Amino acid sequence: MWMLFAAGSAVFAGASAILAKMGLRDTDSSVATALRTVVVLVFSWIMVFVSGSFAGIAELDARTVLFLVLSGLCTGASWLCYFRALKDGPVSVVVPIDKLSVTVTVLFSAVFLKERLSVKGMLGIVLITAGTLMTVLGA
Repeated sequence: MWMLFAAGSAVFAGASAILAKMGLRDTDSSVATALRTVVVLVFSWIMVFVSGSFAGIAELDARTVLFLVLSGLCTGASWLCYFRALKDGPVSVVVPIDKLSVTVTVLFSAVFLKERLSVKGMLGIVLITAGTLMTVLGA
């Protein structure tokens, strides 16, 4: 089931980039990020209530909250950078560079989470990185 959600994430992220670029034509990228963030905030809380997950908030410990807050700060910084790049650059170049986050995430997972990557996995990361560079340099 998680693979279906991962595929949905890719489809929605792709649509999001196109819609964001269209919405950024006549507005400041920080204002656009703020508006998008409000929409995500409201939608997320609606999902908490609809799914009945609200009781889980009381179960959060300090360490979990710390890591989620830090993750949120990273997401905010990422979105601000992403929207500024989308405002000024072509979607066909900005998005592949943004997706280098796959490479960064895998490297971070090895360093911080001690996750091991198979030879095939390493080859995949090399190919993702090479493909991104070819896309960006070929633009």
